Amino acid sequence: MSDVNLVLRSTRVITPEGTRAATVAVSGGKIAALLPYDAEVPAGARVEDFGDDVLLPGLVDTHVHVNDPGRTEWEGFWTATRAAAAGGITTLVDMPLNSLPPTTTTDHLRIKQDVARTKAHIDVGFWGGALPDNVADLKPLHDAGVYGFKCFLSPSGVDEFPHLDQERLSASMAEIAGFDGLLIVHAEDPHELDVAPHLSGPKYADYLQTRPPVSENVAIEGLIAVAKSIGARARIHILHLSSAAALPLIAAAKREGVQLTVETCPHYLTLTAEEVPDGASEFKCCPPIREGANQDLLWEALADGTIDCIVTDHSPSTADLKTDDFATAWGGISGLQLSLPAIWTEARKRGHSLEDVVRWMSTRTSELVGLTQKGAIEAGRDADFAVLAPEETFTVDPAELQHRNRVTAYAGKTLHGVVRSTWLRGERILDNGTFAEPAGRLLERNN
Repeated sequence: MSDVNLVLRSTRVITPEGTRAATVAVSGGKIAALLPYDAEVPAGARVEDFGDDVLLPGLVDTHVHVNDPGRTEWEGFWTATRAAAAGGITTLVDMPLNSLPPTTTTDHLRIKQDVARTKAHIDVGFWGGALPDNVADLKPLHDAGVYGFKCFLSPSGVDEFPHLDQERLSASMAEIAGFDGLLIVHAEDPHELDVAPHLSGPKYADYLQTRPPVSENVAIEGLIAVAKSIGARARIHILHLSSAAALPLIAAAKREGVQLTVETCPHYLTLTAEEVPDGASEFKCCPPIREGANQDLLWEALADGTIDCIVTDHSPSTADLKTDDFATAWGGISGLQLSLPAIWTEARKRGHSLEDVVRWMSTRTSELVGLTQKGAIEAGRDADFAVLAPEETFTVDPAELQHRNRVTAYAGKTLHGVVRSTWLRGERILDNGTFAEPAGRLLERNN
């Protein structure tokens, strides 16, 4: 313990064994030991005592669209990672699309890494993309350190990232399974979207009809069938599940041994179709926010493990693209800064604990991408923390958000949970709204 340079104390530290009063000793950016609350402080170590505020592991968000380079006016690594830090997130994994170029070759990956390197306030990793014509690029991207490969089963919304038909899905999944990689899937069936009503205008009820639950259900059923045909090495992850009707399919596939994981998002768990005002396209996302009864079932699936984790799917745009016509408005919700308080606000109402929230938003997301150094407060892990005042409330003011474009579906909502400070490898990167200079690292799967 002679090399411990920092000691953090709280009466409420969330550890893998539960919440308790404890002292966390930090050395060289790593957690050196978890000690009793009244443990003697090593000579020369700095002490930070958070009192009754909760010390929890930094959150890991594995679904973020940073859009940099190419659409940096939508977001960017500087603003996205500041917003993440403000929300207690210490690691994010960037999606391969909405940037130009998309992360679909090793050259494109290096371009994105070069842009991110000096702008990241938190640690950043990268997903690759699976397109109809880049099967040969998947193994090189895997070797270059991406955490897996995203594909769409229906049009993505941007021309440079086309979706996979069933033949190309099978080819990509087989290739990725061959090197034990992970395929992550936007699962909406294009035929079901084509035959759904094609409605436009400001009414959210009309928009909801254009993306019915059956589009998710059919896509997920087909995805599971392809995984079974390929065999045990196929690993698939369903992105941003919104349809609770798909849960029995998912649960059955897991029981049958399919290597399948599933995420959902704060907006599906905290917002409902019934509350969306007409013309309020800040609520638009794909798949859509559904009804309250559907939301209840998503929470039940989190509790029983059918859904593995919660991520933001932070997908911003410039404000002018959020028109009052749901058919043409950009579909994406900005959630990085508010994901922790939004989820905690709803979770506490439903009888869940902060330990549950940490499991869904830090531990399991870390496990999804193999970040063994993240996701828990225990010896040997990175000293990444958020300090949270869970009983305090605040009202969401868009002007106080760090996102580049301060459009939010949470405007005016009162949320529980104020992030006091955020720590990355033992250094405080956010202190009551004041940011340190960027200190994030670029992460790769194989190091």
